[in-house]
Amino acid sequence: MKTALLVILIILICLWYLSFLATRLDRLHHRVETSWANLDGLLQRRAAIALEITRSDFSDPASTLLLTSAAYQAREASVQDRSASESALSAALALLIVDGPIHATASESALLDELAALTTKIKIAIAIHTDSVSSTQLVRKKLAIRLFRLAGTAPLPVTYEFESDAL
Repeated sequence: MKTALLVILIILICLWYLSFLATRLDRLHHRVETSWANLDGLLQRRAAIALEITRSDFSDPASTLLLTSAAYQAREASVQDRSASESALSAALALLIVDGPIHATASESALLDELAALTTKIKIAIAIHTDSVSSTQLVRKKLAIRLFRLAGTAPLPVTYEFESDAL
């Protein structure tokens, strides 16, 4: 009788632990999706600001053409091409800011200030997303999760190359 109760207790504890792991993994996957959605929104806003900058008289025509092309590619890139297009937009924005004229109108200064604030937010969002991905990957490496397939069909989250670039 005691052994039967002990076996039932051990089974219940194991089931509770597996349920706990599955719930934790689900929350981590949700955190990755949320952090990516936030980062994607900020990156889309950065591309929109880049397009607004191209409509101003802030830069020369060659820089404007380069920035316009990079901004559209970043906005419309597929997941596979996202790293290259975001890195290209970062490079085009860096060239524009370095080579840009010293005298800017009030609206152009406001756009540059908004871009600087957005870049700071993007760096924070990248750090949060990278942390979420690494936490999820670490939990998914646990033996119990792999053995009982608690991740289900969810893909393993990854970071993108542009996340390590200097924005």
